[in-house]
Amino acid sequence: MFAVPSIIYIAHLKNMLDTPNVRTVHESLTPRLGGVAVFAGFMSALTIFAPLNNGVQQLLAGCIVLFFVGLKDDLVSISVAKKFVGQLLATGVVMIMADVRITSFQGILGINELPIGISYAFTFFAIVGITNAINLIDGLDGLAGSIVLIIVSTFGYYFYRYGGPGFQNYVFVSVCVVGGILGFLRYNFHKATIFMGDTGSLVCGFIVSILTIQFIEMGLKVPSQPFASSAPSVAVGILFVPLFDTLRVFIVRMMAGRSPFSPDKNHVHHRILAMGFQQIGTVMLLGLLNIVVILFVINFAYLGNTILIAMLVAFSLLLSVFLGVYHSRAERQRVAS
Repeated sequence: MFAVPSIIYIAHLKNMLDTPNVRTVHESLTPRLGGVAVFAGFMSALTIFAPLNNGVQQLLAGCIVLFFVGLKDDLVSISVAKKFVGQLLATGVVMIMADVRITSFQGILGINELPIGISYAFTFFAIVGITNAINLIDGLDGLAGSIVLIIVSTFGYYFYRYGGPGFQNYVFVSVCVVGGILGFLRYNFHKATIFMGDTGSLVCGFIVSILTIQFIEMGLKVPSQPFASSAPSVAVGILFVPLFDTLRVFIVRMMAGRSPFSPDKNHVHHRILAMGFQQIGTVMLLGLLNIVVILFVINFAYLGNTILIAMLVAFSLLLSVFLGVYHSRAERQRVAS
């Protein structure tokens, strides 16, 4: 909270500003180095107060790698390939040095324990996928911060209640992320005076991905936790909005014959804005949607992975169809004129 005004001042002084273009929603030159403040708050609190065992030390190392990758991208812009190399390095540190990985599908499609090679490959895919899902949803004032806040708070609560000696220090990770995000959101809600940028979204996405994997593993290794073997489907529900948005835009782009990485204005928040909602209303609606899905998967975890994931897929298809066909009266009038 104290760092952000200084970062805004320096960004304006040195002309390190995000210029509006056809893809963006904002209309004025705005600094995009808010992730520096989020990272500073998170890192300082965690290193002072948290026990750095059970993979947290390696998580911090990965965050430092992605911080500098994101910072360079925010300042001078870098290629997708260079970003991917940074993510590969950060993921490798956590997977290989701390052995943080998904070891079992816990009965999904009849698959339980994974061979070690498939375990590493799937974990890498999961970390990179979730990191980029958080990165891609950062398109409105306060949206990525609010969604990360909801997700991390949910994971933190369950680590606190059921983590035990193997997972309880991830409560510190969750709380420190929440602190960093709250200090940043003070300046990021509409009309934002600063954006998170890739510095913040890559670091936050990476942390969310590691918390997700540890949450799934906690479902396997802690008998007292409440989800039995349904932890993977509950984790998917907790991450519903960023996962739904990323999969939807990738599928829509590929169906149109374009690269899944080609930028456009077809994200879920763009579609809701097109319905006539304002930015704050859109952020609140997506936050509420994520909370409703989280409450649903938590209360119906007893149905098991297969049924829960089938219900989430069915809901995603209905929601996607609705977003694709619904046009607000204002948009229809604009098109007609």
